[in-house]
Amino acid sequence: MDSVYQYLGDNLWLYGVGTFVVLWTLGWLYRDSLEIEDIKEKYVFVTGCDSGFGNLLCKRLDRRGFRVIAGCLTEKGADDLKRATGPYLKTVLLDVTSTGSIQKAMEYTKQEVEDNGLWGIVNNAGRSLPMGPSEWMRLEDYTSTLKVNMTGVIEMTLTFLPLIKEARGRIVNVASVLGRVAANGGGYCISKFAVESFSDCLRRDIHYFGIKVCIIEPGFFKTAVTSLDPIESELHRLWNQLTPEVKASYGDKYLDKYIQIQRLIMNAVCDSDLSKVTNCMEHALTSAYPRTRYSAGWDAKFGWIPLSYMPSCVIDIGLKLVMPRPAKSV
Repeated sequence: MDSVYQYLGDNLWLYGVGTFVVLWTLGWLYRDSLEIEDIKEKYVFVTGCDSGFGNLLCKRLDRRGFRVIAGCLTEKGADDLKRATGPYLKTVLLDVTSTGSIQKAMEYTKQEVEDNGLWGIVNNAGRSLPMGPSEWMRLEDYTSTLKVNMTGVIEMTLTFLPLIKEARGRIVNVASVLGRVAANGGGYCISKFAVESFSDCLRRDIHYFGIKVCIIEPGFFKTAVTSLDPIESELHRLWNQLTPEVKASYGDKYLDKYIQIQRLIMNAVCDSDLSKVTNCMEHALTSAYPRTRYSAGWDAKFGWIPLSYMPSCVIDIGLKLVMPRPAKSV
Protein backbone atom coordinates (compact mmCIF):
# COMPACT_ATOMS: atom_id res chain seq x y z
CA MET A 1 0.00 0.00 0.00
CA ASP A 2 2.84 2.37 0.80
CA SER A 3 4.31 1.74 -2.65
CA VAL A 4 0.99 2.74 -4.26
CA TYR A 5 0.90 6.02 -2.32
CA GLN A 6 4.54 6.62 -3.20
CA TYR A 7 3.83 5.98 -6.90
CA LEU A 8 0.85 8.36 -6.86
CA GLY A 9 2.87 11.00 -5.05
CA ASP A 10 5.79 10.75 -7.45
CA ASN A 11 3.51 11.04 -10.48
CA LEU A 12 0.99 13.55 -9.12
CA TRP A 13 2.21 16.24 -11.49
CA LEU A 14 1.47 13.99 -14.46
CA TYR A 15 -2.15 13.60 -13.35
CA GLY A 16 -2.36 17.36 -12.86
CA VAL A 17 -1.05 18.09 -16.35
CA GLY A 18 -3.31 15.44 -17.88
CA THR A 19 -6.37 16.83 -16.10
CA PHE A 20 -5.52 20.36 -17.23
CA VAL A 21 -5.12 19.25 -20.88
CA VAL A 22 -8.45 17.38 -20.85
CA LEU A 23 -10.33 20.30 -19.27
CA TRP A 24 -8.70 22.82 -21.61
CA THR A 25 -9.62 20.70 -24.65
CA LEU A 26 -13.24 20.32 -23.52
CA GLY A 27 -13.45 24.05 -22.86
CA TRP A 28 -11.99 24.87 -26.27
CA LEU A 29 -14.39 22.51 -28.04
CA TYR A 30 -17.38 24.02 -26.22
CA ARG A 31 -16.26 27.58 -26.98
CA ASP A 32 -15.61 26.64 -30.62
CA SER A 33 -19.15 25.26 -30.96
CA LEU A 34 -20.92 28.45 -29.85
CA GLU A 35 -22.71 30.30 -32.66
CA ILE A 36 -23.98 33.83 -33.25
CA GLU A 37 -27.66 34.71 -33.06
CA ASP A 38 -30.06 36.32 -35.55
CA ILE A 39 -28.46 34.76 -38.65
CA LYS A 40 -31.50 35.64 -40.78
CA GLU A 41 -30.85 39.33 -40.21
CA LYS A 42 -27.20 39.24 -41.29
CA TYR A 43 -25.81 40.08 -44.72
CA VAL A 44 -22.73 38.42 -46.24
CA PHE A 45 -20.92 39.36 -49.45
CA VAL A 46 -18.96 36.61 -51.24
CA THR A 47 -16.64 37.10 -54.22
CA GLY A 48 -15.83 34.53 -56.90
CA CYS A 49 -19.21 32.79 -56.88
CA ASP A 50 -19.43 31.50 -60.46
CA SER A 51 -18.05 28.11 -59.40
CA GLY A 52 -15.95 26.30 -56.80
CA PHE A 53 -15.77 27.30 -53.15
CA GLY A 54 -17.66 30.57 -53.53
CA ASN A 55 -20.57 28.96 -55.37
CA LEU A 56 -20.93 26.17 -52.80
CA LEU A 57 -20.59 28.60 -49.88
CA CYS A 58 -23.40 30.83 -51.18
CA LYS A 59 -25.74 27.85 -51.41
CA ARG A 60 -24.88 26.76 -47.87
CA LEU A 61 -25.27 30.25 -46.39
CA ASP A 62 -28.56 30.69 -48.24
CA ARG A 63 -29.87 27.49 -46.68
CA ARG A 64 -28.75 28.71 -43.25
CA GLY A 65 -30.83 31.87 -43.69
CA PHE A 66 -28.14 34.48 -44.35
CA ARG A 67 -28.92 37.34 -46.71
CA VAL A 68 -26.23 36.55 -49.30
CA ILE A 69 -24.92 38.93 -51.93
CA ALA A 70 -22.87 36.93 -54.44
CA GLY A 71 -20.27 38.60 -56.63
CA CYS A 72 -20.06 36.77 -59.97
CA LEU A 73 -17.73 37.49 -62.86
CA THR A 74 -20.17 36.38 -65.57
CA GLU A 75 -23.89 36.69 -66.28
CA LYS A 76 -24.12 32.92 -66.71
CA GLY A 77 -22.55 32.29 -63.32
CA ALA A 78 -24.98 34.72 -61.68
CA ASP A 79 -28.03 33.23 -63.43
CA ASP A 80 -27.07 29.65 -62.59
CA LEU A 81 -26.55 30.55 -58.93
CA LYS A 82 -29.88 32.39 -58.68
CA ARG A 83 -31.71 29.38 -60.11
CA ALA A 84 -30.11 27.10 -57.49
CA THR A 85 -30.90 29.27 -54.44
CA GLY A 86 -33.77 30.99 -52.66
CA PRO A 87 -35.29 34.44 -53.18
CA TYR A 88 -33.12 36.15 -50.55
CA LEU A 89 -29.85 35.55 -52.38
CA LYS A 90 -28.84 38.45 -54.61
CA THR A 91 -26.16 38.51 -57.29
CA VAL A 92 -24.05 41.33 -58.63
CA LEU A 93 -21.54 41.31 -61.47
CA LEU A 94 -18.08 41.86 -60.03
CA ASP A 95 -14.57 42.09 -61.45
CA VAL A 96 -12.20 42.46 -58.50
CA THR A 97 -9.50 43.93 -60.78
CA SER A 98 -11.75 46.90 -61.61
CA THR A 99 -12.14 49.78 -59.16
CA GLY A 100 -15.35 50.84 -60.87
CA SER A 101 -16.84 47.37 -60.60
CA ILE A 102 -15.94 47.14 -56.91
CA GLN A 103 -17.44 50.56 -56.24
CA LYS A 104 -20.71 49.60 -57.96
CA ALA A 105 -20.88 46.39 -55.93
CA MET A 106 -20.35 48.35 -52.72
CA GLU A 107 -23.09 50.86 -53.58
CA TYR A 108 -25.50 48.02 -54.38
CA THR A 109 -24.63 46.31 -51.10
CA LYS A 110 -25.06 49.55 -49.16
CA GLN A 111 -28.61 49.88 -50.49
CA GLU A 112 -29.38 46.24 -49.63
CA VAL A 113 -28.08 46.24 -46.06
CA GLU A 114 -29.41 49.71 -45.17
CA ASP A 115 -28.72 50.35 -41.46
CA ASN A 116 -27.80 46.73 -40.67
CA GLY A 117 -24.27 46.97 -41.98
CA LEU A 118 -22.46 44.06 -43.60
CA TRP A 119 -21.86 41.12 -41.27
CA GLY A 120 -19.26 39.43 -43.43
CA ILE A 121 -17.19 39.62 -46.57
CA VAL A 122 -15.55 36.50 -47.99
CA ASN A 123 -12.71 37.37 -50.37
CA ASN A 124 -12.74 34.13 -52.32
CA ALA A 125 -12.16 35.26 -55.92
CA GLY A 126 -8.81 34.11 -57.22
CA ARG A 127 -6.74 32.78 -60.08
CA SER A 128 -3.72 30.51 -60.14
CA LEU A 129 -2.30 30.77 -63.65
CA PRO A 130 0.25 31.04 -64.93
CA MET A 131 2.29 28.71 -62.71
CA GLY A 132 5.70 27.38 -63.64
CA PRO A 133 9.42 28.03 -63.33
CA SER A 134 10.07 31.65 -62.34
CA GLU A 135 12.45 32.28 -65.24
CA TRP A 136 9.71 31.44 -67.73
CA MET A 137 7.52 34.30 -66.51
CA ARG A 138 7.25 37.83 -67.79
CA LEU A 139 6.22 40.74 -65.57
CA GLU A 140 2.65 40.67 -66.90
CA ASP A 141 2.39 37.00 -65.95
CA TYR A 142 2.97 37.99 -62.34
CA THR A 143 0.77 41.08 -62.32
CA SER A 144 -2.23 39.33 -63.89
CA THR A 145 -2.42 37.04 -60.85
CA LEU A 146 -1.50 39.68 -58.29
CA LYS A 147 -4.30 41.98 -59.51
CA VAL A 148 -6.89 39.36 -58.60
CA ASN A 149 -5.42 37.57 -55.59
CA MET A 150 -3.66 40.43 -53.82
CA THR A 151 -4.80 43.87 -55.02
CA GLY A 152 -8.36 42.62 -55.46
CA VAL A 153 -8.50 41.35 -51.87
CA ILE A 154 -7.06 44.57 -50.48
CA GLU A 155 -9.33 46.89 -52.49
CA MET A 156 -12.46 44.84 -51.76
CA THR A 157 -11.67 44.87 -48.05
CA LEU A 158 -10.93 48.58 -47.81
CA THR A 159 -13.96 49.53 -49.92
CA PHE A 160 -16.40 47.42 -47.88
CA LEU A 161 -14.78 48.08 -44.48
CA PRO A 162 -17.14 50.95 -43.47
CA LEU A 163 -20.14 48.63 -43.92
CA ILE A 164 -18.42 45.89 -41.91
CA LYS A 165 -17.60 48.32 -39.10
CA GLU A 166 -21.31 49.17 -38.80
CA ALA A 167 -22.11 45.50 -38.10
CA ARG A 168 -18.90 44.75 -36.17
CA GLY A 169 -18.64 41.83 -38.52
CA ARG A 170 -16.17 39.43 -40.13
CA ILE A 171 -13.57 39.56 -42.89
CA VAL A 172 -12.74 36.13 -44.27
CA ASN A 173 -9.78 36.05 -46.65
CA VAL A 174 -8.97 32.94 -48.67
CA ALA A 175 -5.22 32.34 -48.75
CA SER A 176 -3.67 28.92 -49.41
CA VAL A 177 -1.14 26.45 -48.09
CA LEU A 178 1.01 27.93 -50.86
CA GLY A 179 0.90 31.12 -48.83
CA ARG A 180 2.90 29.19 -46.24
CA VAL A 181 5.16 27.13 -48.52
CA ALA A 182 6.32 28.60 -51.85
CA ALA A 183 6.33 25.47 -54.00
CA ASN A 184 6.24 26.92 -57.52
CA GLY A 185 6.95 30.03 -59.53
CA GLY A 186 4.49 32.61 -60.79
CA GLY A 187 2.26 35.07 -59.00
CA TYR A 188 0.11 32.60 -57.05
CA CYS A 189 2.42 31.86 -54.11
CA ILE A 190 3.48 35.51 -53.93
CA SER A 191 -0.12 36.68 -53.82
CA LYS A 192 -1.12 34.18 -51.14
CA PHE A 193 1.83 35.15 -48.93
CA ALA A 194 0.59 38.74 -49.37
CA VAL A 195 -2.96 37.76 -48.32
CA GLU A 196 -1.54 36.15 -45.17
CA SER A 197 0.44 39.23 -44.16
CA PHE A 198 -2.32 41.70 -45.13
CA SER A 199 -4.82 39.74 -43.04
CA ASP A 200 -2.49 39.61 -40.04
CA CYS A 201 -1.83 43.36 -40.19
CA LEU A 202 -5.51 44.13 -40.69
CA ARG A 203 -6.60 41.91 -37.79
CA ARG A 204 -4.23 43.65 -35.40
CA ASP A 205 -5.23 47.10 -36.63
CA ILE A 206 -9.03 46.83 -36.48
CA HIS A 207 -9.79 44.44 -33.61
CA TYR A 208 -10.62 47.51 -31.51
CA PHE A 209 -13.80 47.89 -33.58
CA GLY A 210 -15.02 44.38 -32.80
CA ILE A 211 -14.17 43.07 -36.27
CA LYS A 212 -12.75 39.57 -36.65
CA VAL A 213 -10.36 38.75 -39.51
CA CYS A 214 -10.05 35.08 -40.45
CA ILE A 215 -7.70 33.36 -42.89
CA ILE A 216 -8.69 30.22 -44.81
CA GLU A 217 -5.73 28.09 -45.91
CA PRO A 218 -7.02 25.36 -48.25
CA GLY A 219 -4.86 22.50 -49.39
CA PHE A 220 -5.24 21.11 -52.90
CA PHE A 221 -8.84 20.63 -54.10
CA LYS A 222 -10.41 19.79 -57.43
CA THR A 223 -11.56 23.18 -58.68
CA ALA A 224 -11.01 25.31 -61.77
CA VAL A 225 -7.80 26.54 -60.11
CA THR A 226 -6.25 23.05 -60.16
CA SER A 227 -7.69 21.85 -63.50
CA LEU A 228 -4.88 20.16 -65.45
CA ASP A 229 -5.79 21.29 -68.99
CA PRO A 230 -5.43 25.05 -68.33
CA ILE A 231 -2.25 24.45 -66.28
CA GLU A 232 -0.64 22.47 -69.10
CA SER A 233 -1.82 24.94 -71.74
CA GLU A 234 -0.20 27.80 -69.82
CA LEU A 235 3.03 25.84 -69.40
CA HIS A 236 3.18 25.35 -73.18
CA ARG A 237 2.54 29.07 -73.69
CA LEU A 238 5.32 30.00 -71.28
CA TRP A 239 7.72 27.56 -72.93
CA ASN A 240 6.96 28.87 -76.42
CA GLN A 241 7.74 32.45 -75.40
CA LEU A 242 11.24 31.55 -74.15
CA THR A 243 14.35 32.44 -76.13
CA PRO A 244 16.29 29.58 -77.78
CA GLU A 245 19.11 30.09 -75.25
CA VAL A 246 16.80 29.65 -72.24
CA LYS A 247 15.14 26.60 -73.81
CA ALA A 248 18.55 25.04 -74.44
CA SER A 249 19.53 25.53 -70.79
CA TYR A 250 16.52 23.45 -69.69
CA GLY A 251 16.62 20.88 -72.47
CA ASP A 252 14.00 19.61 -74.92
CA LYS A 253 12.55 17.05 -72.50
CA TYR A 254 12.21 19.35 -69.49
CA LEU A 255 8.69 20.60 -70.31
CA ASP A 256 7.29 17.08 -70.75
CA LYS A 257 8.86 15.93 -67.48
CA TYR A 258 7.54 19.02 -65.67
CA ILE A 259 4.00 18.37 -66.95
CA GLN A 260 4.18 14.70 -65.94
CA ILE A 261 5.13 15.66 -62.40
CA GLN A 262 2.32 18.24 -62.25
CA ARG A 263 -0.17 15.55 -63.31
CA LEU A 264 1.17 13.12 -60.73
CA ILE A 265 0.97 15.68 -57.90
CA MET A 266 -2.49 16.98 -58.79
CA ASN A 267 -3.99 13.52 -59.24
CA ALA A 268 -2.45 12.34 -55.97
CA VAL A 269 -3.33 15.19 -53.61
CA CYS A 270 -6.38 17.03 -54.98
CA ASP A 271 -9.47 16.43 -52.83
CA SER A 272 -12.93 16.48 -54.44
CA ASP A 273 -14.76 17.31 -51.18
CA LEU A 274 -15.05 21.10 -51.39
CA SER A 275 -17.15 21.17 -48.21
CA LYS A 276 -13.95 20.83 -46.18
CA VAL A 277 -13.18 24.40 -47.24
CA THR A 278 -16.71 25.82 -47.10
CA ASN A 279 -17.16 24.34 -43.60
CA CYS A 280 -14.25 26.52 -42.49
CA MET A 281 -15.69 29.60 -44.18
CA GLU A 282 -19.10 28.96 -42.64
CA HIS A 283 -17.59 28.52 -39.18
CA ALA A 284 -15.70 31.80 -39.56
CA LEU A 285 -19.00 33.57 -40.26
CA THR A 286 -21.25 31.81 -37.74
CA SER A 287 -19.01 31.08 -34.76
CA ALA A 288 -19.23 33.34 -31.74
CA TYR A 289 -15.46 32.90 -31.41
CA PRO A 290 -14.01 32.34 -34.89
CA ARG A 291 -10.47 31.08 -35.31
CA THR A 292 -7.72 33.22 -36.74
CA ARG A 293 -6.65 30.52 -39.22
CA TYR A 294 -8.41 27.53 -40.73
CA SER A 295 -6.44 24.76 -42.43
CA ALA A 296 -8.75 22.95 -44.85
CA GLY A 297 -7.91 19.47 -46.09
CA TRP A 298 -5.81 16.61 -44.77
CA ASP A 299 -2.83 17.57 -46.94
CA ALA A 300 -2.92 21.04 -45.36
CA LYS A 301 -3.19 19.81 -41.77
CA PHE A 302 -0.64 17.01 -41.92
CA GLY A 303 1.55 18.06 -44.82
CA TRP A 304 1.88 21.66 -45.88
CA ILE A 305 1.31 23.43 -42.56
CA PRO A 306 3.79 21.29 -40.56
CA LEU A 307 6.23 21.63 -43.47
CA SER A 308 5.98 25.42 -43.23
CA TYR A 309 7.55 25.30 -39.74
CA MET A 310 10.55 23.27 -40.90
CA PRO A 311 13.90 24.75 -41.97
CA SER A 312 13.95 26.05 -45.54
CA CYS A 313 16.57 23.49 -46.49
CA VAL A 314 14.06 20.68 -45.90
CA ILE A 315 11.63 22.14 -48.45
CA ASP A 316 14.49 22.93 -50.85
CA ILE A 317 15.75 19.33 -50.75
CA GLY A 318 12.24 17.93 -51.11
CA LEU A 319 11.48 19.99 -54.22
CA LYS A 320 14.92 19.20 -55.66
CA LEU A 321 14.13 15.49 -55.38
CA VAL A 322 10.69 15.84 -56.97
CA MET A 323 11.20 18.36 -59.78
CA PRO A 324 13.14 17.56 -63.00
CA ARG A 325 16.70 18.78 -63.45
CA PRO A 326 17.51 21.21 -66.26
CA ALA A 327 19.88 19.89 -68.93
CA LYS A 328 22.62 22.39 -68.09
CA SER A 329 22.34 22.28 -64.29
CA VAL A 330 25.52 22.32 -62.21
